Amino acid sequence: MTVQDREALSAAAAAALQGNQFEQAIRLYSELIENTGERAEDFYKRANAYNGLGRWEIAVHDYDRAISLDASHARAYCNRGTALEHLARWTDALASYDRAIELAPNDFVSYYNRGSALKNLERFEDALSSYQGALSLKGDYVVAYINCGNVLQKLKRYEAALANYEKALEFDQGNAAALLGRGVSLASLRRFSEALASYDRAIALDSRYTEAYIDRGIALHEMGQSEAALASYDQAILLDPTFAAAHQARGLSLLNLRQFEAAVASFDRALALEADRRYLRGLRLYAKMQICSWNGLTRELELIVQGIKRGSALCPPLPMLALVDDAALQRATAELWVAHECPPNEALGAIPARQATRKIKVGYFSADFRDHAVASLTAELFEIHDRAKFEVIAFAFGPESNDPVRARLERAFDKFLDVRPYSDIEVARLARQLEIDIAVDLGGFTEHCRTGIFAARAAPVQVGYIGYLGTMGAPYMDYLLADAAIIPEVQRANFSEKIAYLPSYQANDSQRTTSRVLSRDDLGLPQRGFVFACFNSNYKIMPATFAAWMRILKRVADSSLYIYSENEIVDRNLRREARELGVDSERIVFGRRMARDAYLARFCAMDLFLDTLPYNAGTTASDALWAGLPVLTCTGQSFAGRVASSLLVAIDLPELITSSFAQYENLAVQLAQEPQRLAQIKEKLQRNRASTPLFDTRSFAANLENAYGGMMERYAAGLPPEHIRVQS
Repeated sequence: MTVQDREALSAAAAAALQGNQFEQAIRLYSELIENTGERAEDFYKRANAYNGLGRWEIAVHDYDRAISLDASHARAYCNRGTALEHLARWTDALASYDRAIELAPNDFVSYYNRGSALKNLERFEDALSSYQGALSLKGDYVVAYINCGNVLQKLKRYEAALANYEKALEFDQGNAAALLGRGVSLASLRRFSEALASYDRAIALDSRYTEAYIDRGIALHEMGQSEAALASYDQAILLDPTFAAAHQARGLSLLNLRQFEAAVASFDRALALEADRRYLRGLRLYAKMQICSWNGLTRELELIVQGIKRGSALCPPLPMLALVDDAALQRATAELWVAHECPPNEALGAIPARQATRKIKVGYFSADFRDHAVASLTAELFEIHDRAKFEVIAFAFGPESNDPVRARLERAFDKFLDVRPYSDIEVARLARQLEIDIAVDLGGFTEHCRTGIFAARAAPVQVGYIGYLGTMGAPYMDYLLADAAIIPEVQRANFSEKIAYLPSYQANDSQRTTSRVLSRDDLGLPQRGFVFACFNSNYKIMPATFAAWMRILKRVADSSLYIYSENEIVDRNLRREARELGVDSERIVFGRRMARDAYLARFCAMDLFLDTLPYNAGTTASDALWAGLPVLTCTGQSFAGRVASSLLVAIDLPELITSSFAQYENLAVQLAQEPQRLAQIKEKLQRNRASTPLFDTRSFAANLENAYGGMMERYAAGLPPEHIRVQS
């Protein structure tokens, strides 16, 4: 082949490559290599053509041939790294980029690509440094700014991420990816309206931008606009029916709207597309438990348990409290959630040491400073804290509320701060500025939780209490309040926190009132016969518990069971389960949500409260005991499974605690068939209500304050958290 022929063939090959005619380019470069000898540049360019066709293995082989012929070929190393990334060989790709940079230190593309490999290796700080290296060489490198923002998002440094997206938009106002990232950062900073505007701009630029519709829906969901969120998810699904994330997000909004059957259907579609998607199986099962739909429960639960044991985050922490009586598994679930969603955030740095020379400032953080179970238990506690020794400050971030409970709470605190508009970092920063000594998380992993506040270390001492009945598995939570009935010493290993043992666990409001009287007729109950009752949330009812209830009904003639039910689907499912277990479904009476005074009065029309396992009654149990209704429980092995036992110990009714379903059923039957024995228990309950720790709010407050004092003494002495036991 003449020089002129070679030049013509080379030009034709280059033109084919430039025009993305990759098959033609491969044929022409192969002809060059075969007829004119092996040259590094021909192998390099043929490799680029293979890259264009997605034939990564062959591309790597040709880059290697090019490098063997020219060890200083920096571009071959760089593009080789790209092919290796497509093969998920991140470490090899990184080595290739490092060599490219050694050979061509001013090649901004190699720095950028190196950042990509490091990001895939989850070495986010190193990735950020590499992207910044690219920007130092090319100051208008838009995609590098975008990826700096993406990595900063991973690092939870949302303000810095936002600045990078804004910088990208300075150079390219019409960059939809930058607008999407900007929206995500704004939403993370709880600037939802601005986030929506950014998503809308991205969609205006690219009407088929599926991710923008999903993130727009997430922002609307966080704003409480679940219907609008659904519309956004539906648009994403219309564009890409195979996008599992859209179906899962849609299911979450439906769950929030309490449209449980529709939520299950959305989760089913997501599951069919991506079976191991994070949290999906657990969310689906949680939605089913809300309506007592138990088909396939055993198999689904086994898949979740085995996945968690393998380190797969298949379920959020809250549902696991109701699904398994296993504190170790609940801890593993929480730790997986924390690792993925809310790892420690060092953005604010360490809190400077403080001198313990003033009142202890306690910050209570909650989404539930409103008509909610947590508020109903703790309102009086906040009112009677010893103001000579403590200053108490509320950090409220739940839904807007104007109910009487909220008004009472606003008066109860020394300061009541509505921090809804603030990001987690901003709330933590505010807590530090106010010099909060002890930050108490009253929500844990419940609805509207803001765990990121604690991840950023809002206070030197951080404590979990009352809202979430289990360990948070988070290294930044120092203490968990409990008592010896809830966490025996042998169970401590299943909790990441140190345990602050109180004489009794649950705060209570001794100012509860019952101003109404409800008859059996009012509640649709039969005039005669024994009435068992359960007022627990429906998702706490497991098949084994319900089966025990049905066996009890069979053994107690003319008895009935009153169940709090959220909707007719629950009624239908439980009636069917009863019939399958051989019980006339008409013996089950369902009651809906009631106003507070009627709710408490309803307990007085019942004979015996039957508790659930593995998630016991908490507030409902203390409400029942306050109203004079005995609570029969079966104690479990986890925090949530031992709360009712704690309440019964605190009111000195240990005779109502059983340790197996057989004991539980037998005692329920005995109490129903021995009226005098039950009457004696009710009389004892009435006597004990005023003389035992359960409803002695002042003693509880004093014990809690002693626990806080012990925590601060250790902190002031430079000692790490340790188990504390407060004596009554």
